[in-house]
Amino acid sequence: MDGSMVDLKPLRWIWMDGKLVPWDDAQVHVLTHGLHYGYAVFEGIRCHRTDRGSAVFRLDEHLVRFLESARIYRMKMPFDLATLRRATLDLVAANGVIEAYLRPIAFSGYGQMGLDPTQSTTRVAIGMWEWGAYLGAAGVENGVRATVSSWARMDSRSLPPQAKCAANYANSALAKMEAVHAGYDEAILLNAQGLVAEGPGENIFRVKHGVVSTPPASSGILRGVTRDSVIRFVADEGLEFRRNDFTREELFTSDELFYTGTAAGITPIREVDGRPIGSGSYPIVRRLQARYDDAIHGRTPLYAEWLTYGS
Repeated sequence: MDGSMVDLKPLRWIWMDGKLVPWDDAQVHVLTHGLHYGYAVFEGIRCHRTDRGSAVFRLDEHLVRFLESARIYRMKMPFDLATLRRATLDLVAANGVIEAYLRPIAFSGYGQMGLDPTQSTTRVAIGMWEWGAYLGAAGVENGVRATVSSWARMDSRSLPPQAKCAANYANSALAKMEAVHAGYDEAILLNAQGLVAEGPGENIFRVKHGVVSTPPASSGILRGVTRDSVIRFVADEGLEFRRNDFTREELFTSDELFYTGTAAGITPIREVDGRPIGSGSYPIVRRLQARYDDAIHGRTPLYAEWLTYGS
């Protein structure tokens, strides 16, 4: 459990409301609307070292989802895709950090209070910091221990799962805390129908008899950008792929299980609720990890369109 939290080490700049501001000056008032009601949407993006310098992985896909999350929540976004793209690249260049995690966030600002956020000004910022694998380097190599949470993944009748909204992550935090306090590395959430949905901050994949599967969007998951990348990798490896629901007990009988996410990368799951998963050798996970590592570091032309370099 060495990688799930990180102490923020200040960099020089944060992009906020249209300009670069010093790290310590990027502040909001304690009565900011979004702080009280969870009315914020955000993204997690990474930039990585390549032979051509720092490259942001699947930047436009992340920013499109960012804008779509705002649309779902009726949030008036004051910046368009091109502006946010330029802001991200300017921030990476200004901080001079080759590998980092980037956090665009939009939230209802100070000046109005009450449940209806539509009269509040939308504030937008992009922060960045250095962050290793979310579930730890040892987890990426050896696999993590997971438990099925007692907390159900919320569904679209309560909150829209397809929006990456801060409020949604209270559900994730409850599951994460429960897992950690029980001695596990991470949780697995079931949906309201009792079927596997996802991790608190990751999508989940299952391998059985060489077939790779992942729950469909209708299961209440967030459509992950890394999830989408892995689906492409599976096809390029010539493996059979299915989007299908699976049950809790099918977790236990998997040949391989793994999490995917921008923070987590591709992390195998070695155990669920005390039951070892498969043989522990992760042959398909290793193939997918190799493709992912080559893609994010620009070592293959197959996925070159996924990398955005600064000018």
